[in-house]
Amino acid sequence: MKRRYIKCAALAFVLAMTAASCSDFLNQQPPSYVTPGDYYKTEDQVQAVANAFYQTVLPAHSGSGYGTFANDNGTDNQAGSDGSSVFADGLWKVGSDNGSWYWNTVRDINYQLNTIEKNYEAKAIQGTDANIRHYIGELHFFRAYVYFGLLRAFGDLPILKEALPDNEATLVDADKRSPRNEVARFILDDLDKAAEMMVDGFEQRHTRLSPDVARLLASRVALFEGSWLTNFKDTPFVPGGTGWPGASKDYNKDFKYESGSIDEEAKFFFRKAATAAEAVAEKYKSQLDVNTNVVPQKESDENPYFYKFGNTDMSGYPDVLLWKEYSFGKGQTNNVEVAVQYGDIYTSFTRGMIDGFVMADGKPTYAPHDGYVYTDTTTNAVVRNRDPRIALFLKRPGQKNVFKNMNYTAGDHAVENEPVPNIITHNFSETYITGYAIRKGGSFDKMQCRNQGGTIGSITFRATEALLNYIEAEYMLTKNIESGHIIEYWEAVRRAAGFAESALDPRITIAATDMAEETKGLKDGVAYDWGAFTAGKPVDATLYSIRRERRCELMGEALRWMDLIRWRSMDQLKQYPYHIEGIHLWNTPTQNWYAPADLVADGTSKSTVSSPELSEYMRPYEIYKTNQYYNGYTWHMAHYLQPLPIRQFLLTASDHATPSLSPLYQNPYWPTETDKAAEQ
Repeated sequence: MKRRYIKCAALAFVLAMTAASCSDFLNQQPPSYVTPGDYYKTEDQVQAVANAFYQTVLPAHSGSGYGTFANDNGTDNQAGSDGSSVFADGLWKVGSDNGSWYWNTVRDINYQLNTIEKNYEAKAIQGTDANIRHYIGELHFFRAYVYFGLLRAFGDLPILKEALPDNEATLVDADKRSPRNEVARFILDDLDKAAEMMVDGFEQRHTRLSPDVARLLASRVALFEGSWLTNFKDTPFVPGGTGWPGASKDYNKDFKYESGSIDEEAKFFFRKAATAAEAVAEKYKSQLDVNTNVVPQKESDENPYFYKFGNTDMSGYPDVLLWKEYSFGKGQTNNVEVAVQYGDIYTSFTRGMIDGFVMADGKPTYAPHDGYVYTDTTTNAVVRNRDPRIALFLKRPGQKNVFKNMNYTAGDHAVENEPVPNIITHNFSETYITGYAIRKGGSFDKMQCRNQGGTIGSITFRATEALLNYIEAEYMLTKNIESGHIIEYWEAVRRAAGFAESALDPRITIAATDMAEETKGLKDGVAYDWGAFTAGKPVDATLYSIRRERRCELMGEALRWMDLIRWRSMDQLKQYPYHIEGIHLWNTPTQNWYAPADLVADGTSKSTVSSPELSEYMRPYEIYKTNQYYNGYTWHMAHYLQPLPIRQFLLTASDHATPSLSPLYQNPYWPTETDKAAEQ
């Protein structure tokens, strides 16, 4: 089917308060930094437009920095103080308002990109051509980034490129959802153009976009879509699949995959992912920051792998392709270090995340190890002879949390020595939710311990992801671990992570991986890695090992949810609810950290911990019997995508009252009634 590249800056009816306000919206003035008619005429003006989108589009740039780490909450990796309604029965319901179906940013980008490109083609912009082209490339990147977020959330989307006239019939006609694979191709086209137009080395501190970042995002997008088409084949979640709701609309009646079939279309995306990732990986594979296996405890301790995540200046770390700089003097601050000093404030590793790391010899914990048997009875035991990354990033009692600039009196939120995990006090700032605390992103600097006064940078993209993207994409194409650069890149990732040379070879891990062991927690709903499953069934040991490596390297970097949905890794929760667990509390030395009187486990409002009758491991959502997740996380198939809000159906229906008369269609298993839960 020919791709539907609709020329529209935004859907007025999507964003308007009522259908009658369409013209009001389209007559809106552009953002305050834009003056139609006399703007977009100089290089500086074009740069100002691009600059603004760094703050509104990229999460690490618009948020507090530490929010990126907390974004893995609601997965099997991390737990927040509250569970996620995504995993509850009947709590997630169809909304009436716009919710995440949000097109303002697309409108803003398109309005300005259209005008700037028109002026550029007319040679009406003064300045250095290479610079102007770079900023235009950035705008293409920003549109691709926003669209990728919408693709992950909703799947099929209208493809909007330019502004339409203020005519309701024209606008409604444009509100047609293109099949998701066509949307992904559109995103990749934008990223190809961004990579072509941007200048390599344009900004040496890596605080601006680059062709490498565009290629990295392209590999991420292509890997996502190739995985989705593969894992959801023959379901309503893919164009042409059984029950696909898009088939109900005449405008999709001639749909065909551009590559000829869904399998070939998936291969197209995997090839694109591998090619784009390889372009980045080849450049950085020998420059990755290396873990010295030293948890810094004094100023002379050096560890580039650690400090690239917790530093006020990330420009000297080759792995960091794009980062956000904060400045106290400019009022741009965050609370990263304060969170790390305490129990991470709203986020904590799960037992499943901890168990996912292999041992230092590259073998899973249950495999035989030379002279050592793995145990998890204390946090020190957990990291002993383990993957160097968990030893580096898991906080442990007695460690120093701060040793730099100790005379800085305003750093009053410093916790000089790490205490035993506070699992007893249940409040926002002090609670260690699972008992496991994350050090990733910390700096050990007291100057960063002023409440809301920190300036630790925030990573947006790093090169290591490109190596991981390539490994997975190439394996999905060939099913051969020896293919291409798979072994080479995998060893490079592990070398940077701090593994000994004897443990770099991933074939060691694969040979020792027993999928029966990896999935044995299924029926009890504990500890296993969700990534071990696709469509409710275990994957092969090689693919699982690839997913495990990715999980461990990218922990806390806000990519876990994206991976889980593209792998279709939650189906099994429908039958076997999953219990979020933390430290091994009961009948271990850990229990002795706490006074017996403080360990109240009767399930009432007086409880401080979960009962040993449930598990020897801390269960943060099962302390109180009234907790809505007391019986574990469950799943509905509909939840792989978000529902479209009902307002959009009413605004676009010919009678503004009947959803079926709208050109839109609802996502699989979601009703077209407000405040209704998923049907499956």
